Amino acid sequence: MFRNINFLKLLNSILLIISLFLITNCSNNSSMKPEDFKNKEPKLIIEEYLSGNVKAWGVLQNRSGKVMRQFSADLDGKWDGNKLILDEKFNWDDGEIQNRQWQIIKLDENNYEGTAGDVVGKAKGYSYGSAFKFEYVLLVPVKGKEIKISFDDWIFKQDDRVAINRATMTKFGFKVAELTVVFVKD
Repeated sequence: MFRNINFLKLLNSILLIISLFLITNCSNNSSMKPEDFKNKEPKLIIEEYLSGNVKAWGVLQNRSGKVMRQFSADLDGKWDGNKLILDEKFNWDDGEIQNRQWQIIKLDENNYEGTAGDVVGKAKGYSYGSAFKFEYVLLVPVKGKEIKISFDDWIFKQDDRVAINRATMTKFGFKVAELTVVFVKD
């Protein structure tokens, strides 16, 4: 009798795990794709939008949504017809100043590759309609060490001057933080 009860508990646990796995996979398959925005306006051509001076303001939230840090940033981009050199200067509310230089190459109408000093390997970019998606792994300093954090970065153009950026940061597939940024082109 006790064997049957334990077996039923084990079977229920296995069915629950399988159900959760299937639900998770189904929701991932319906997640947002860059192609979903191919007919949306205004069109975001990242090398044009980020050429010249762009100001930005943002908040970094932990996985439960609590704002941990805020920043302002100055971006200066130069497009040479094939490659965008983008200099970023972040001024964090705790006094930290962070600089990054991106080199972003346009591979074709919709695909880009990018590199920066604190990016592991190459970033992959996808541009469709009003959206630009950028996927990369960033070395983030934490308590004297650098840890690898995956970024799923989306920029949505609002008009000729304003774009909004939402980035989800993950480690081992688990969300660790989110970043929201508003860009304003001079």
